[in-house]
Amino acid sequence: DPRLEGWPLMSSPFPTTFIIGTYIYFVTSLGPKLMENKKPFELRQIMAFYNFSVVALSLYMTYEFLMSGWATGYSFRCDIVDYSRSPTALRMVRTCWLYYFSKFIELLDTIFFVLRKKNNQVTFLHVFHHSIMPWTWWFGVKFAAGGLGTFHALLNCIVHVVMYTYYGICSLGPAYHKYLWWKKYMTTIQLVQFIMITGHIGQIYIMDDCPYQYPIFMFIIWLYGSMFLVLFLHFWYHAYTKGQRLPKMARNGISKDQ
Repeated sequence: DPRLEGWPLMSSPFPTTFIIGTYIYFVTSLGPKLMENKKPFELRQIMAFYNFSVVALSLYMTYEFLMSGWATGYSFRCDIVDYSRSPTALRMVRTCWLYYFSKFIELLDTIFFVLRKKNNQVTFLHVFHHSIMPWTWWFGVKFAAGGLGTFHALLNCIVHVVMYTYYGICSLGPAYHKYLWWKKYMTTIQLVQFIMITGHIGQIYIMDDCPYQYPIFMFIIWLYGSMFLVLFLHFWYHAYTKGQRLPKMARNGISKDQ
């Protein structure tokens, strides 16, 4: 997309790949080794600021996705990419790039786990999710900033408003844990998100002559939604059916994850 000429990190996928590779190495190997003989960092204030900042950013991106298409003309069916330089099209490009960049900010989730020696939280699901999103979204922004391929980003922003509100309240301390009874429902919201993503994107296989410019992206998004639906169902089963992730306070609906 020539409109992205000169934009940060957009010249090639290698800077993104390097950042993600460094992140994976740090959170799975280097970080735990550095923290092995150290006391966990107390990051409550930093994390509260971080979590509520992500809430604000997610709210802003939700609004921008709505105003650049999803509430101003998109049909929720065959919405193609507008490659013009109209104000609305350029607004969508800026929103897509901001969403892509926000995925680097969210890598701090895992880094906080490592610095607080919460290594049990650095699961395959967590690291894979945080790694694959910015990498695949580089290609999405570079080639198809808009259209039906951005529906999952809109949903993800809405879900992150809920998630990071939970994390923010949790990071305020034990006095606020009584407000966190809805943890189980947060996972349900994530599952609904992936069901909606796969359902929306799956339309392309039953629509006649949808001229979306990059059909391969539709398959990738469908695969992504389906895969994470399975992974989150697996998490749900082990966390809430078998109770493996709900010790101590969790019986009262309270989590000490943060």
